Amino acid sequence: LAAAAAALLFPTAFAFTVVRPIVPRSAAPFPSPARRPPPRRGTAVFMGRAAAVRAKTKGKTDALKAKVNGQFGKKIIMAVKDGGSPDPNANRMLADLIKQAKLADVPADNIKNAIKRASESADSASFAESVFEAYAAGGASLVVNVLTDNPNRAAAEVKNCFKKNDAKSAESGSVLFMYDKVGVLEVASAPDEDALLDAAIEADCDDYEVSGGEDGGTFAITVQPKDVQHMKVALAAMGVEPTAVELRHVSKAPVECTEEDFEKNMVVIDALEELDDVDVVEHNMSN
Repeated sequence: LAAAAAALLFPTAFAFTVVRPIVPRSAAPFPSPARRPPPRRGTAVFMGRAAAVRAKTKGKTDALKAKVNGQFGKKIIMAVKDGGSPDPNANRMLADLIKQAKLADVPADNIKNAIKRASESADSASFAESVFEAYAAGGASLVVNVLTDNPNRAAAEVKNCFKKNDAKSAESGSVLFMYDKVGVLEVASAPDEDALLDAAIEADCDDYEVSGGEDGGTFAITVQPKDVQHMKVALAAMGVEPTAVELRHVSKAPVECTEEDFEKNMVVIDALEELDDVDVVEHNMSN
C-alpha cells in the first residue's frame, strides 16, 4: 500500500523505470569476446613429435644392438682362428666368448654363423686389434680400441673423427703411459664383497680390487691381466660365473673437467662409438 501511494503522489519518479529481464549466464547466445576460450591446439603435432622421439630412440637402440652383435661376431671369428678350433670344448677363449654373447642376448644364429664363417671359409676376414690415442678438451685423454679387418680404413675414420670434433691425435704411447692395463671380471650375483676378496686372495692375485654391488648390483673385480684366469677358477669354485671378462685401460690420474669440456668430450666419444670398427672408447675423466 505504501508503494502504491508513493506512485500516485510522485508519478514522475517511476515514469522512466525499465524492467530488464534476468537472463541466466548459460542462456547468453554469445560469450564476451574477452571470455571466449582460446582455440584448442591440435594434438596431431604433439603426437608426431612423440612418435619422432620414439623412432629416434628405437633407431639408436637398434643400431647399438646391431653393433654389439657385430662386435661379438668379430671376436668369435678371432677366437676360432687364434684358438685353432671351432669346438668350444677345445677352445677356452671361444667358450668364454659364447657365454658372454649369450648374456648379451646375441642371437644363437649369429654365433653359429660366425663360427662357421671362421672354420669353413679359408678366405674369411681376419680381424686385428689396434689402439688410437688422443688429447681432448680440459686435459682429458682418449684411448680408442679398434677391432677391424681393414686397418687403413679404421685409421682414416678414427683420425677424421678426431679432427671433426676438435680432438688432437696423439703419438703412440704418449697417452697410454698414463693408464694401467687391468683385467676386469663382472659378477652379477655373489654372496658378498668379503667372499669375493677371499676368492682373490685364494687365487694368489698380486693386486686386486672389488667395487660395485650396491643395492644388489653388479660387482667388478679388478686384477692384473695375468691373474684373470686364476680369478675365474676361484669364482668357479664358489659357483659364480662372470657375466663379462675383459681387459681395460684405467687412468692413473683421473681428470675432472668443467661441464662444458665434459660435454665436448662426450660428443667426440659418441661419434667414435658410432664407427663400426671401434670396439671401446676409454677416457680419464672422473666426472
